[in-house]
Amino acid sequence: MSKTMKKRAPKGAKKGTARRLLACVRPYKGYVAGAFVCSILYVAFTLIGPVLYGFAIDDMLGEGQVLFRSVFWMTGGFALSVLLAALSQKILNNCVNALCYKLVRDVRRRAFARLTEVPVPYVDAHPQGDVMTRIVNDIDTVSDGLLQGVAQLFTGLMTILATLVVMFVINYLIALVVVVLTPLSLFVAAFITKRTYRSFAVQARVQGRLTAHAKEMLAGQKTVLLFGREEESCRRFEAIDADLYKIGWRAQFYSALTNPSTRVVNAIITAFVGVLGALFCIWSDGGVLHLGTLSLGGFTVGMLSVFLSYANQYTKPFNEVSNVVTQLQNALASAARVFEVIDQPAEERGGSAHLAKVRGEVRIEDASFSYSKERPLIEHLNVQVAAGSKVAIVGPTGCGKTTLINLLMRFYDLDGGNIYIDGVNAKDIPLDEYRKLFGMVLQESFLCNETVAWNIAYGNEHAPREQVEAAAKAAYCDYFIRNMEEGYDTALSGNSSVSQGERQLLCIARVMLADPPMLILDEATSNIDTMTEMRIQKAFKKIMKGRTSFIVAHRLSTILDADLILVMKDGAVIEQGTHAQLMEKRGFYCDLYNAQFAQGVREEGAPQE
Repeated sequence: MSKTMKKRAPKGAKKGTARRLLACVRPYKGYVAGAFVCSILYVAFTLIGPVLYGFAIDDMLGEGQVLFRSVFWMTGGFALSVLLAALSQKILNNCVNALCYKLVRDVRRRAFARLTEVPVPYVDAHPQGDVMTRIVNDIDTVSDGLLQGVAQLFTGLMTILATLVVMFVINYLIALVVVVLTPLSLFVAAFITKRTYRSFAVQARVQGRLTAHAKEMLAGQKTVLLFGREEESCRRFEAIDADLYKIGWRAQFYSALTNPSTRVVNAIITAFVGVLGALFCIWSDGGVLHLGTLSLGGFTVGMLSVFLSYANQYTKPFNEVSNVVTQLQNALASAARVFEVIDQPAEERGGSAHLAKVRGEVRIEDASFSYSKERPLIEHLNVQVAAGSKVAIVGPTGCGKTTLINLLMRFYDLDGGNIYIDGVNAKDIPLDEYRKLFGMVLQESFLCNETVAWNIAYGNEHAPREQVEAAAKAAYCDYFIRNMEEGYDTALSGNSSVSQGERQLLCIARVMLADPPMLILDEATSNIDTMTEMRIQKAFKKIMKGRTSFIVAHRLSTILDADLILVMKDGAVIEQGTHAQLMEKRGFYCDLYNAQFAQGVREEGAPQE
């Protein structure tokens, strides 16, 4: 069994989750009040039937002339009570349904809203499949559990209180027997429920792992097939699924024990009531029951029938609660996972500094950053970038190029040092305003399942169609857009609608339409053919004119005209200058460039022996 399965829910976590769910109910007190009133009416009407039965039985055993009248009134009263009970239950269910659906809607909205606010490191550190499971599946589980349990809890509590009162009025000695034996049922249910919650909490985590793995395999299906890892993928899936089977079996086993265990205890209680009530009926003399020096009101056969019916109704709620204990425990375990997302701290978005006109001067001063304390990455970095400069960032894989971009965009916070834009500390600029200073084109193209025009206008939603088409033409994607079935109104779906290169061109058009004061291009033409790349480079030259631009490039031939080249290695900028200056130094950049140039010559020439 995996370590994940052995983890237990924190002590008190269940109570804390239940309290938080109750706090979410406060805006809907009207539904709670309606459900409460309807549950009282429902219980009252259901308790009338046994009384009518009791009267009828006593009349049958007494004077014959009242038999017909008793049956008539009993039948009419019983029919009316059933009708009113059904109506009360219908209104009760409507109130509970509205309450649960609105509560779940609010929780899902809060969870999704928090996902849009959490820092990028949280999203990077959690598998997407697990996060999706929390927002979709876990919240659905909460909804199912609440719908199953809330109505029964309302009616169950009312039934217990009402039947107790009536039983004590009829015969408090037998009622005391019922009350004394009831804790046995509660103890059995509590003992099993405690273990059920733990099992369902672990089950929810394992389900998240299973979803995450399935999503990864679907997203990388071609890679899996290419390297022949189908069997390994299946083995990993089966291993996680085996964990899910074991913990799921345990959870279902404990939850399945609850109902029959409580029913056995309740059957014992009913047997005690029946035997004791029968004895009281036999011992009654002249309508009076004598127990030593104690004299009680007489106990008739009709009263015994009423008492047995009420004793059964008294114990029935415990059975009903045990029936839904699985859903309730599963709901609380799933709700705890959802609240973990809601409890994540949001990004600090405040700031009082506002840049009226951005020149684009960037200064990185004594910056330090690492993803983990054990592995330092960027230490004491200092870079000065003049306004309107074209800055290229080069270096071997893993040297920190993309990390530097993430720091510039404030996707990650610096461990030390500061970044200044036009002399203003980036931390003092409101985050939303700060990120609008940059336009980004990344290696991974992000497009939504919306129309082509909507995707291009993603950064400038109010742009007219003429500007959208102009941006598409500047990015050399107008020609293939017009060849689509509905042109700019064609809806994109997944990754199959357009090629990777076309997706990247659409992302470039999006940035051109947004027209930001600064640009970040992270291998922006990696999926584009050579001829189109040459055209895009011309378009980039136009859009970069007068703007500070940061370009992450592996092909050094594309950044020969850069105003400043930052050469990174092991998280540090080891060289900086223009192409000519760096070549004169004959350092790391010179070796890197010569290696690429030599490789390019070999690729263009004939194969060498």
